[in-house]
Amino acid sequence: MKENSTIKEKSLQPIEAATRTTARERTSETVKETLDERMLLALQAASDKKALDIVLLDLREIATFTDHFLITSGSNQRQVQAIADEVTDRLKKSGSPAARVEGYRTAEWILVDYGDFVVHVFDDKSRKFYDLERLWREGKRVELPAEFSEQPAGSLRKEL
Repeated sequence: MKENSTIKEKSLQPIEAATRTTARERTSETVKETLDERMLLALQAASDKKALDIVLLDLREIATFTDHFLITSGSNQRQVQAIADEVTDRLKKSGSPAARVEGYRTAEWILVDYGDFVVHVFDDKSRKFYDLERLWREGKRVELPAEFSEQPAGSLRKEL
């Protein structure tokens, strides 16, 4: 009898391991459930264009003009514009056109306003200079799912 129970235990272990979720996976699922679908689209669009250092700040407790800032960077002018283009195109196709886009031509800092969230796409130099994460440090940094928060190998930004 003892042999049979050992065999049963061993055969159940892989199934149990497969059904367990890690804390990061649970956090990822929770974040996806709580974020607005439009913000998830914007995050995915930026990620698909290889945006650097994606940060989402929850400003609901400290600001009245918007709920969230999505902050990211591109490595050059073309990438900054491509990230902004992808975000605006995807959200427009989903029925949410931007209320305002500023800074597109110079592409040092492109601001895309959706009312309840604002997308900021910087070149690296401007992001360091304006340092919105420090300026809005009282806002809560939202832990993003791994697919949005993984740092590319060549990223120069350091965690604050």
